[in-house]
Amino acid sequence: MSEIGLRERKKRRMYRTVSDIAVRLFLERGFDAVSVAEVAAAAEISKPTLFRYFPAKEDLVLYRIADHEGEPARVAAEGPTPVEALRRHFLDGLQRCDPVTGLNDDPEVLAFHTLLYGTPALVARLYAYLERSEEALAGALGGGLDARLAAGQIIAVRRILAQENWRRIAAGERIEDVRDDAVAAAGRAFGVLAETLPRLQN
Repeated sequence: MSEIGLRERKKRRMYRTVSDIAVRLFLERGFDAVSVAEVAAAAEISKPTLFRYFPAKEDLVLYRIADHEGEPARVAAEGPTPVEALRRHFLDGLQRCDPVTGLNDDPEVLAFHTLLYGTPALVARLYAYLERSEEALAGALGGGLDARLAAGQIIAVRRILAQENWRRIAAGERIEDVRDDAVAAAGRAFGVLAETLPRLQN
């Protein structure tokens, strides 16, 4: 068991190390200007080894948010209703300045989001991650068309709220000046979800 744990820790460390090296290179020179071969060389691994960990170049960047893929499905199960649980979770994230909410002014976080949202290939790949989040959330909501429709709305609300917060922070606004608007916007958005998805229960 400890051997399995050690292998898993080494694997995760490899993911993190290679992703960090790739993101650093992309931030320095631009996503399109850096080849996968250059990332592999900088990480001192072969290109085939890199592709065993990261099937696509875009995954080198999106690895940083991969852990959040199943988060909505997990949070929705906490109750008292899925929408209320997700509302509380998002508001708590705003309070903590969680990068996922967009309300974060750390220079590295801002640079990462600028790279992500400013690179068409990464935005396109991001939607694949969001689709998997939707699928997992729909499953947590019971499956079927109604659950898929609800999951799509919820994931879209989270994404749009976060992007609006990031946009304002990236434009130079202070967190203190954005936070109240961000909390109010989240309250309105999740309020609309609660009204339009009244039958949604755990």
